[in-house]
Amino acid sequence: FQYKGAYIICHHPAWMVLEGKLFTFEKAVDGKKILPFLNKKFIVVPKKLEETYYKKFIAPLIETFDVYAKGFEIKTYHSDPKPQLRLTTLRKTLTVSNLFEETAIEDKDFENDDIIIELSFIYNRFIFKADKVGEVNVKLEKAGEEYTFYRVNRNIEQEKNILRQLISSGLQFKHAKSVLPKSNAFEWIKNNHSLLRALDIEIIQESADNKTYFIGEPVIQIKINENIDWFDIEAVIQFGEFTIPFNQLRKYILSKKTEFTLPNGQIAVIPESWITEYNELFAFSEVNEDTEGIQLKKYHIALVEELEAENLAHLTISKKLEKLRDFTKIEDITPPEGFNGLLRPYQQAGFNWLNFLNHFKFGGCLADDMGLGKTVQALSLIQHLKENNQQGTSLLVLPTSLVYNWENEARKFTPDLKVFTYTGSNRDKNPEKLNEYDLVLTTYGIIRLDYDILSGFFFNYIILDESQAIKNPSSHISKAVRFLNGRNRLILTGTPLENSTMDLWSQIDFINPGLLGSKGFFKKEFLKPIEKQGDLKKIKRLSGMIKPFIMRRHKSQVATELPEKVENVYYCSMTPEQEELYEETKSAYRNQIISQTDNKWLKTNQLLVLQGLTKLRQIANHPFMIDDTYEGTSGKMEDVVSMIDSTIGEHKILIFSQFVKHLKIFQRHLDQQHISYAYLDGSTKDRQKEVETFQQREDIKIFLISLKAGGVGLNLTKADYVFILDPWWNPAAEAQAIDRTHRIGQENKVFAYKFITKNSVEEKILMLQQRKLKLSNDLITTEESFVKSLTTEDIISILT
Repeated sequence: FQYKGAYIICHHPAWMVLEGKLFTFEKAVDGKKILPFLNKKFIVVPKKLEETYYKKFIAPLIETFDVYAKGFEIKTYHSDPKPQLRLTTLRKTLTVSNLFEETAIEDKDFENDDIIIELSFIYNRFIFKADKVGEVNVKLEKAGEEYTFYRVNRNIEQEKNILRQLISSGLQFKHAKSVLPKSNAFEWIKNNHSLLRALDIEIIQESADNKTYFIGEPVIQIKINENIDWFDIEAVIQFGEFTIPFNQLRKYILSKKTEFTLPNGQIAVIPESWITEYNELFAFSEVNEDTEGIQLKKYHIALVEELEAENLAHLTISKKLEKLRDFTKIEDITPPEGFNGLLRPYQQAGFNWLNFLNHFKFGGCLADDMGLGKTVQALSLIQHLKENNQQGTSLLVLPTSLVYNWENEARKFTPDLKVFTYTGSNRDKNPEKLNEYDLVLTTYGIIRLDYDILSGFFFNYIILDESQAIKNPSSHISKAVRFLNGRNRLILTGTPLENSTMDLWSQIDFINPGLLGSKGFFKKEFLKPIEKQGDLKKIKRLSGMIKPFIMRRHKSQVATELPEKVENVYYCSMTPEQEELYEETKSAYRNQIISQTDNKWLKTNQLLVLQGLTKLRQIANHPFMIDDTYEGTSGKMEDVVSMIDSTIGEHKILIFSQFVKHLKIFQRHLDQQHISYAYLDGSTKDRQKEVETFQQREDIKIFLISLKAGGVGLNLTKADYVFILDPWWNPAAEAQAIDRTHRIGQENKVFAYKFITKNSVEEKILMLQQRKLKLSNDLITTEESFVKSLTTEDIISILT
């Protein structure tokens, strides 16, 4: 195109040829926009398009070039930007304009609870969105027929610095907008008040329903004071000039509402951090119906201490209660005079801890490792209560197989206690009778049947042994024990958590109801985050809440206080089918033997006596040993399997039996359960290989050994548990079996368990061994020699 001797090459950017030379422009010029002016002296713009022409053609030129104006005015401004954040819940259409075109861009669909935060900058009276970046922006104003262009010079570096600080504070911008859930948006405002003030940011609100939200700085101050049996909560909660009662705020949160209306009509949004930080406080606190004050049960001591540690509350408690953080500092209590024994140091510490919990009426879980004397510690507590005039009957609920153990332990260590065993089909169901006793023993099965009777009696202590029996909170037995009434509760278990954290909730909720909240609350706040997400913070929080009420010592922790060997007798009950077969066999031999019994007859018929006693021993172990068609199980089998399951995870176990057929029964069970093991009996050819396999392989936790093949000559120091499946006539043989692992090179203490079937020949033999201890130690070496030592009275005692 020619224009007064110059040629314009229409291009973007445009070039110009003048007098044979090619020129470019300092600022890019669109040649197409020059085109209308090349062959005309002036351009006529229709009146109705005048404003549009100014806005879309002239204004962009003024932004880019230095323009000389005639017929309209151009004013230039220089100032610092004032940032503005616009909060809106509206869904709206944004229009982006090009020179002569329009393209509509829809915002994404925001959630109803989302807040759109849009950043703009104000220069004088003009607002520019943060994404419309340019060193110069032009605004057009019309007054009558006059037009004025305002050329605003923006401070881009200052704008970028403000944007960087907002991004660093947690806002993520796209097209100058950040989208946050409502609670998070106001949480951000709460946490960044100092930044907003420093940057002098103005906040503007827009809402489809004309709601105005409180955007001041909310304040919460919590004071927790120890009272007699609870904590009093004093709270000051302020939204600007308004003070909100704690209980009102608590009600909103518990009903899943995070907004409420202030007296001035503004909507207050409860900060997300308050819901997170005070979640348990809101959930566990209660309203005192008499005083209308807010209280927290005293066994939430760990929760209030955590709030204090995180500067979320001011706590005032007694020095005595502070000691619960570390039970080693708890006051040392003199063992009761009526306790017939000596508490080892760690047992004394447990006794002190139990008394401390009793003083504050806290329930507790004694979860010491197997063999550390949970029974002894519990009995010492009950004896202490009796001697210190804390009168009342305590109830002990336990598996049927342990009733006899507790009876024996009570007779041995606390002979002054009046103990009553509330079991059997002919039990006296009159609860008034229980007032005559210090300790009542009963079983989980009886509680399930008689909970309606026993719930009418108020016990001093309710103690559950092997409390994992109530790990399923939906089970009948778990529900039944909760009907029982008592002043305090205690549970004993070596495995407080077997399968799921819900095991823990069920048992802890029994001893301290409400400590971990409702079952639904616990699932949501702890079980799912811990088991599904591996939330370490939740694990730590849960651990802190229950720590004051669980005492658990592993034998490795107190090894220096343990005896060289810890030997225990475990009593098992026969199954009904097993007991029927046992009684039939016993009657047959009794009729044949006792009718002829005199000392002279015994000397000539020892084989028949030995045969009868052996068959009864085998039935007491497992009827399959004498009857290959027997398809049932045995009480001892069930108890041993249960103990294997609870021990195998952390320990290696030697399992001894005098009967190879008995070992074969357990071998079959282990095969069915896909549990690896080592095996040794008289037919094993490579003994050393089996020993090395057990000693060297970590995955081999069990060694099945027959007495004859493995009772002597083996070094099995990797094992720390010994299970003796059937009692032997010679106690020395049992000692030799235990010594396979309890010898030089053993780094851990050894725990031995002798399984005895109650009301069987095994129990009678054990009693005879105790009566004939010296004879057993000095002379008895074989079964035959033991039988030779039996008198007529001994035989009658065994078979009756």
